[in-house]
Parts: sequence; structure tokens; C-alpha cells
Amino acid sequence: MIGGEGLTRPVLAEIDRSLASHDLIKIRVFGDDRESRIAMYETICEDLDAAPIQHIGKLLVVWRPGPAVLKENRPQELGRLAPRGGAAPRTVTVKKPSAAPNRRPKRSQVTVLGNERVTAGGNVKRARVRPTSQKKKALD
Repeated sequence: MIGGEGLTRPVLAEIDRSLASHDLIKIRVFGDDRESRIAMYETICEDLDAAPIQHIGKLLVVWRPGPAVLKENRPQELGRLAPRGGAAPRTVTVKKPSAAPNRRPKRSQVTVLGNERVTAGGNVKRARVRPTSQKKKALD
């Protein structure tokens, strides 16, 4: 939110942090002057290298590509392939709540294979096989 003080350096820094973590954000501007909102919108986009998406009333929507989008467009380093999500064994940190309410949750490192998933309770299960439809079975 941009308050009565307007677009200050701390507000601009907070918008930058939000864009770094979320890519697409909404910014609410308090104030009735439409020209000042447009000026703030342009300033945010220019200073933070962001793209203006939408401006409806007092709501501004801004987008900036995050590190995941930028990594895909980067050439592969040292001729190695980029890791694909879910295909190779990966190590996951699981937090399970303690039996006593005043104790910290237990953390453990679990290795998850490509055909496994981690449940909401922190257990490792095999991934479910997707059922094929009767129409697709008839085509084969």
C-alpha cells in the first residue's frame, strides 16, 4: 500500500522485495488524484524494471520476471543439463509437529525419488497412477 506520504524510498524498497519474491503484485494507492497515481505507476515501473499490467481505480498491478524465468532463458553452464523437477532423487526437509504443544517441531531430511511424493503429514508415498479414460483406452 502507498499511503498519504506518497512513493518514498522505503515504500519503493518494499515493492522491490515483494516483486523479487512474488513476480506479480498488487499495489493499493490511497489518494484521490488520478494523475499522481499514474505518475507513481510509471515511476515504479521505470525504477524497478517492471512491466505495468493493469491500473483500475486505486489498484496497480505490476509484474517483473523472477529468477525462475530468468534461469530458463540462460544458456546451460558447462554443458550440463538443467535439473528437471520430480525426475531425479531430491532431498526434502520435512517438519513434523511434536506430541507436546510447547516443543519445537522435528525436522528431518528425506530423500524422495521421482515416483514418490511427500504428503501433508510429512510421510513419503508413491505417486498415484493417473487413470486413463475409457475413450483413450478405446483408441489404443
